[in-house]
Amino acid sequence: MNTAERLVGTMAALDVEYVFGYPGGRVIEVFESLAEARAGDHPGVDPEAVPEVVRPRDEREASVMAEAYGRLTGGPAVLAGQGPWIGSLGGIGQMEARLGSSPMVVLTEASERGEYSTLAPYQQARGDYGGLDLPSILDGITKEHWFPRSPTETVRSFQLAFKHAAAGRAGPCAVVLDGDAVTDEVPEDPTPPVWDDAAQTRTWESRPTDGDVRAAADLLSEAHRPVVLAGNGVHAAGAYEELEAVAEAYDAVVATSYLGKATIAETHERAAGVIGSFGHEGANRVVSEADALLVVGCRLNPMDTNWQPASFIRPDEQAIVHADVDPRNAGWVYPADVGLIGDAAESLGALIDAAEGRLGPEDPAPGITADGWGEHGHDSALDRAAAAREDFHVPECDSDAVPIKPQRACKAVEAVVDEDTVVTADSGNNRFWLLNYLQTPARRTYFGSGGVGGMGWAPPAAVTAALMGHDAVCVAGDGGFTMTMTAVETAVDHGVAPAFVVLNDTSLGMVRQMDDAIPGVEFHDTDFVKAAEAMGGAGTRVTDPDDLEPAIADAKAADVPTVVDVRIDREEDMAEQLQSSFYAEVGGLHE
Repeated sequence: MNTAERLVGTMAALDVEYVFGYPGGRVIEVFESLAEARAGDHPGVDPEAVPEVVRPRDEREASVMAEAYGRLTGGPAVLAGQGPWIGSLGGIGQMEARLGSSPMVVLTEASERGEYSTLAPYQQARGDYGGLDLPSILDGITKEHWFPRSPTETVRSFQLAFKHAAAGRAGPCAVVLDGDAVTDEVPEDPTPPVWDDAAQTRTWESRPTDGDVRAAADLLSEAHRPVVLAGNGVHAAGAYEELEAVAEAYDAVVATSYLGKATIAETHERAAGVIGSFGHEGANRVVSEADALLVVGCRLNPMDTNWQPASFIRPDEQAIVHADVDPRNAGWVYPADVGLIGDAAESLGALIDAAEGRLGPEDPAPGITADGWGEHGHDSALDRAAAAREDFHVPECDSDAVPIKPQRACKAVEAVVDEDTVVTADSGNNRFWLLNYLQTPARRTYFGSGGVGGMGWAPPAAVTAALMGHDAVCVAGDGGFTMTMTAVETAVDHGVAPAFVVLNDTSLGMVRQMDDAIPGVEFHDTDFVKAAEAMGGAGTRVTDPDDLEPAIADAKAADVPTVVDVRIDREEDMAEQLQSSFYAEVGGLHE
């Protein structure tokens, strides 16, 4: 058995579902072995266990699909392709996975040319004179990478990539294949040995210490206005039940970060919405008025913290419990009183157990009477959450104006979302309109580009969601959609039918609204309907708000991928309308 065949055996043994990639270089041998194994030509490998190959139009699209798979499932898919293109085009999905904590395994090569590698090399990327330096690129965008030279090293490195991709804070891990070792025979009894795939890749969840849990429970149970701030770590751990149970146990409101959106149904009685510079004013205010914060799986980046105005989060006045799988993140941005280091489900579960028998604060909050009433009305957690949720709707959501208001478009998307739907949101103005006015009715119904936040993420991510059996709805601006609209063809190739909703203002809207004199902000008016049809899909252009909901509902129900080109009001200024009062305190920095 050669190395390529053995790697396919590892993927089958580890139940890898998909290889997203583009054949090229010495990865071609791996693609050939995948085809042979699926045909039953590899003894000892069940053809049904061999992963399906998804070949999009380029490595960028493949990398986003692999990242989205990791985010949606919590387990890694494989991104495979030739080194120079995995390190360039394919860097988009790897960067998103690195900063967004999505597991991914990358299988690539350095385009080595044997004895020609030192002679003005062509495409070579192993890092020596005259070529490219793929290892340095991977060092900057992956969690870990390996450049093994022998068959035994390659198999072991591939196993370790799966282990490290999922262990602790998840991320992308890469293996760079040696140009010769990929077709060399794997020794039957190597020294040191290669262990069983499942045994070598096993990981364990960490949990916080009992003392830290007790200290955190004391702070939360003594608080009058506790707030839980849920981030992407809750998604990563699947800790949805635990999140709601902790909020119930400590009578807390739940706000989320942008990446934490849909960790709790935003219709839930304890949900307050999304914080941040372009988040909900009510959710930001709930966090600011809290006397205790439980931050779970959120690093608190500048967008989350409104770029840190003095009035938002105040460590000198608020008790802060920071729960994170990575000890470096707890107390990173704001000093924390207690750090809970471990998987979000383990930390929340421990807090649930610690809440038993606790009675809560003996005295009412300052300014609140014993029956829970203050000068501005009832101040219970449920009332504060309900007041914050009012921000999910503004008059423009019902507007019949033409061009269509983006707020109205978001409500039309909301109308088709149920618990089986996954909305993928792109970067730019569209995502901020969406996070404000799409009120998710269930957990895990919304995922957005927000690790590195690259445009063009949402279309390939929607195809991944559709491949996994979800009703997928992509929402993107015309700029982001155009970057990866070949995802429509990928969906056609694999028999899935996501809906693609394009909020079209024929411009790079967010930048144009900062300063319309900036060169390059205006786009050609592309006919996305014809483009979709040319790739085997369908499309419709919507200019009348009354046609919005039927068009999106029809696209979601269609049996081919369908583009809904929504012509929105380009003068509806996102930053002016959505920036929070806290963000305004620091001068409204550019995102």
